[in-house]
Amino acid sequence: MRTHTTVARDPGRGARGTGAAYVERRRTLVGLLRGTVLEIGAGTAGSHADLDPEVRWLGLEPAVRTRRRLARHAADHGRPGSVVAGRAEALPLAAGSVDAVLSCVVLCSVGDQDRALAEIRRVLRPGGLFVFFEHVAAPEGTAQARVQRLWAPCSRLFDAGCRPHRPTAQRIAAAGFAGVDLRWFDLGGRLTPYGPYIAGCAAR
Repeated sequence: MRTHTTVARDPGRGARGTGAAYVERRRTLVGLLRGTVLEIGAGTAGSHADLDPEVRWLGLEPAVRTRRRLARHAADHGRPGSVVAGRAEALPLAAGSVDAVLSCVVLCSVGDQDRALAEIRRVLRPGGLFVFFEHVAAPEGTAQARVQRLWAPCSRLFDAGCRPHRPTAQRIAAAGFAGVDLRWFDLGGRLTPYGPYIAGCAAR
């Protein structure tokens, strides 16, 4: 899968993809991954349904109770012993040790985005891929951006530290990857705090 650098600027609602296109892009990108795949912030289930069964999956999750449920789910999918304790800002893996890193709505809630992205680059082998699906800041001056700022204190308290107004697309574009293929999607109304979304891959 070849990548190229793209501008991270939001193209506007008329140029964004639909929810169905987002689901299809996620299924396609995740399904193409091979080798050792680290999924950060894997939650209780991970992305097993879309991953190739031959993938060596590792699921990173900081919460103890969530890790237990994730471990049971991974074992049900034939991947016992694949859950790792830790945070994205300090990945407990050697440099160049994975073929891909997968992030599904995680970068909104990490403590330090730049550090997390640096760690992702560190653990990827040369030529490895970072595949991401994230909700990001709406364009400044829009009603959606105002809703995001108003909602942010609540989501930080009650939604695992989520900050919906983070400029995650720009952070990924500036993180030093060799190439970024990033597309925008609408997955809700104009006043939802969770959106727009981005989906894509970045090459190490």
